[in-house]
Amino acid sequence: MAGHSRWANIRRRARVQAWRRGRHGPTQPGAGLENVQYEGYGPGGGAVMVECLTADRPGAAARVRHAFALHGGNLGADGSVSYLFNTVGLMTYPPGTDEEQLMQVALEAGAEDVVPNADTSVEVLADPLELDSVRAMLTHHGFTPASAEITRRAATSLELSGEAAQRMVQLLEALEKLDEVRDVYSNVEISDEVLARI
Repeated sequence: MAGHSRWANIRRRARVQAWRRGRHGPTQPGAGLENVQYEGYGPGGGAVMVECLTADRPGAAARVRHAFALHGGNLGADGSVSYLFNTVGLMTYPPGTDEEQLMQVALEAGAEDVVPNADTSVEVLADPLELDSVRAMLTHHGFTPASAEITRRAATSLELSGEAAQRMVQLLEALEKLDEVRDVYSNVEISDEVLARI
């Protein structure tokens, strides 16, 4: 499905680990920290965006560049892949949610799209500025989301399989292990065959 990445679901689990690093790791929120974004391409041509919080911009850049190079990717210039991603408000609903009723309420509340997934879970997309009001309306009508966040979503996706997919997963995991990294986004669709081996 265009714009949806199975990697995004894996990344959401990893975000919890990143948050814990932020609370307990060396980069405590405070003076001297800045948000930095890096962009590049991974194995097979998949677009990758990396958001960091760091007090050591040159060091963070070197570590991100090393991860890209080590796993067959290339760090690009600012703007090289960011145009492929949209900032969206994302609400998720578990499998078994009444998709038709949710769609009706969500569109009336001002949501931009309702996306059913193969596992019958449902995602509701909204303008980031309207996420809170759309979520409040949905909750009022009995549709409390399992999660709600402002995130980035690829406008198009690239399906990878075989060795390129494995190497892309290795790159994404290596980036997420870096202390400064807060979020990693990619437009890749990883095949079930590769995910089953991970």
